[in-house]
Amino acid sequence: MRICFLGDSFVNGTNDPHCLGWVGRVVAHARADGCDLTCYNLGIRRDTSVNVAARWQTETALRLPQDVDGRLVFSFGVNDCCDEDGRRRVPLGTTLETAHRMLTEVRHPTLMVGPPPIAEAAINARIGELSAALAALCGELHVPYLETFTPLAANPVWMTEIAATDGAHPGAAGYGVLAELVQDWAAWHEWVG
Repeated sequence: MRICFLGDSFVNGTNDPHCLGWVGRVVAHARADGCDLTCYNLGIRRDTSVNVAARWQTETALRLPQDVDGRLVFSFGVNDCCDEDGRRRVPLGTTLETAHRMLTEVRHPTLMVGPPPIAEAAINARIGELSAALAALCGELHVPYLETFTPLAANPVWMTEIAATDGAHPGAAGYGVLAELVQDWAAWHEWVG
């Protein structure tokens, strides 16, 4: 099985001193349990949904030829909700339209991991709204969705680590918390056993 993880700096694992992030941790755990999988971490810092949409097909086509068991995991949204030049980088409606387009064009089994909270209350209100809307969209499209915003906002390890760093990205322990959410997710278990 080959899995492409597409998204932003949280997918990339930015700020993790071990350079694993949540993606590296869940893949290492699955391999340790005997799952034969190849991981492609395609997370890029500052990428919005629009940025991911512009590159996902090209990047996955190179890594998932038709004769392999290819899978996709999308995760984005925090950068969409942040401000740039005095306004939201990507309006909510555009994020949802972009996500809908990607999720209906994909031809591989797909999961979506929702955006996590950061250390700014105003941005978190937007992220929470987006997460709920993405959950509804994925429900309509029958794409399994992992809501991470609520459990991470209530998790002292995640919130303490992001506050102590750049206000967005945790360290190793925070990424470990997010990895556990993914590892405990029934949809992920169906893929890796």
